[in-house]
Amino acid sequence: MNDSDAPKFDDDERQEDIRMRLRPSDSNVTEDQEPFMGVKVRRKASRRHEYKGDYMDIPSRPYLMKILQKQGDKQVFFADKVLKFTSTGKMKRRILMVTDFAVYLVDPDTGTLKRRIALAAVDRICLSELSDNFFAIIVPTEYDLLMASTRKTEIVTVLVDATKNASEYELEVDFSNRFEYNASADLVKEVQFEEAEGSVRTRIVKK
Repeated sequence: MNDSDAPKFDDDERQEDIRMRLRPSDSNVTEDQEPFMGVKVRRKASRRHEYKGDYMDIPSRPYLMKILQKQGDKQVFFADKVLKFTSTGKMKRRILMVTDFAVYLVDPDTGTLKRRIALAAVDRICLSELSDNFFAIIVPTEYDLLMASTRKTEIVTVLVDATKNASEYELEVDFSNRFEYNASADLVKEVQFEEAEGSVRTRIVKK
């Protein structure tokens, strides 16, 4: 994802109008792997493709291995760069890792761990019903995460499977073209999706 592909934000405006123009996903699943087949509108190019999982080649990156070893995680199910939205509406490039115990966000420029969320703390995942790249991880005991990735389908599937393996808990996946998330401890935002001119327009509104 190039910087030119990223949506622009105006922190002074109450509503942030986003047009995500990210390249089509090359990470997809077969029908029996899809946790929300029949609900989520999928791109034609996003079907019948096997998962790779580790797009960062974790064993070749000592700083990521050190983070995982310190926390005691044994297995990495997914690793890739994503866009993470801050409470002010800005975007930060992060490395997202999903392991057998937790979700990690790492700064790719400094190699520092920015956040670790135990799988047990994740309540649900929110998505639109349209063909976009956004997803929110809802964490009631902390604050939520809004992110964008062309590999969103794979991330959601991995999170559902990892949570079930770790706790036998079936992670809820909610679909709505409007959903709220806690951008910080005291700030709620709503993400709104609508089809427009053959694409999907996304707006993030402060509540």
